[in-house]
Amino acid sequence: MPRDAQGNAATFASDEAAVGYDRTIASFLNYRFDTPLQLKAALALDGEAPLLHAMKAGFSMMAYNQAFIPAAKSAIATARGLRPNAREALHLDALDAWADGGQERALAIWERIVAEHPRDILAFRFHHFSAFWMGRTPAMYRLVEQAIPHWADDLPGYGSMLACRAFAHEECGSYAIAERAGREAIRRDPSDLWAAHAVAHVLEMQGRRAEGIGWITQLTPHFGAGNNLRHHIFWHQAMFHLERHEHEEVLRLYDQGFRDLQSPVTQVQPDLYIDCQNAASMLFRLERQGVDVGERWVELADKAEGRIGDCLSAFTLPHWMMALTATGRLDAAARMLDAMRDYALANTGDNPRIVRDYAIPACAALLHRARGEYSAAVAVMRPALGGMHELGGSYAQQDVLEQLFLDVALKADAQTDADMLLERVRGRWPTPPERRAGYARG
Repeated sequence: MPRDAQGNAATFASDEAAVGYDRTIASFLNYRFDTPLQLKAALALDGEAPLLHAMKAGFSMMAYNQAFIPAAKSAIATARGLRPNAREALHLDALDAWADGGQERALAIWERIVAEHPRDILAFRFHHFSAFWMGRTPAMYRLVEQAIPHWADDLPGYGSMLACRAFAHEECGSYAIAERAGREAIRRDPSDLWAAHAVAHVLEMQGRRAEGIGWITQLTPHFGAGNNLRHHIFWHQAMFHLERHEHEEVLRLYDQGFRDLQSPVTQVQPDLYIDCQNAASMLFRLERQGVDVGERWVELADKAEGRIGDCLSAFTLPHWMMALTATGRLDAAARMLDAMRDYALANTGDNPRIVRDYAIPACAALLHRARGEYSAAVAVMRPALGGMHELGGSYAQQDVLEQLFLDVALKADAQTDADMLLERVRGRWPTPPERRAGYARG
């Protein structure tokens, strides 16, 4: 039976088809724009390989777009009819759970696969991705440390494992280990976007802003083949400039880097969740600093109106709400909030609970804020603060929600709440709030 590059036996028609799978995996691991084309080419070599259809389903789910769920379920059904082996059948079970809203069950199945097959990098990376977007950073940490001793350092994909170790350790506060792993991954491959991203996070958390700008600037020439993750790295670069109050450079990076509407990457999915998160969170931060952002909110608000009722990405929902409220579309904002409540009531599973408990309070706070109801915003958001991490996103990304709470607390003259928020931030970030934009004046 053919095997993949990591030595896992798989249902491929030929060694050539296995190589096609390996090429797709390599592109996926490195966040390459051509990943869908690599998958299409692999399917042309072997249209009856269960794992290729599993990848197709997983990639559909990773878009966090309700409209893609039928395609994911169709790919899973196709794969089930192709006599998958036991490991491949577990992949399909995990994807089924994910498509049905059972992310916790999906995580458990991927963990089982990695326990039995520690070099199954597809299961590992789907877990890494999903655990991150559910705020399960300890699960990311545990799985990478469980799996990586089973990898030889010359095995294809080992650099990606280092990148994942870097990011998992960074989010769990082990900055020295994270930086060392991320820099080693970049030494092996300067185009490794996930490793570049992980080190950028370390530098941001530690307030090393000049280093952060230099780190991204020197690696940018290697990002040309990357997908939307390169936009997110440019967002990190803009965050370093924001901390230095270099607002013109932030706006330049917005227009030419992470919200470049002319980029072919953007044009493929102009409402991709992470791109819109990048944009909305930066505009929100800039406006809190008194910066005129012009008409940049408008196209985001248009995208937000088009996605009312799509609640798959819980963390994106407050960002859509930022755009709607910033442009004064309060009727649309109220409709969005109603749609979120309907979704949470009508569905079971992990995501509806997270939307109910955390996304709705954040979005309601934004709508109260837009109406000038600051005390109401504080009251609705306060109970959710302790579990807000379940929305997903990194500390750097979640920061915008903490700034939101601080903003409404200050406007409501709720000094006790403002002090509580600053204490939370001080306990989590190595860089004290006094040295950070958005907090120093709080």
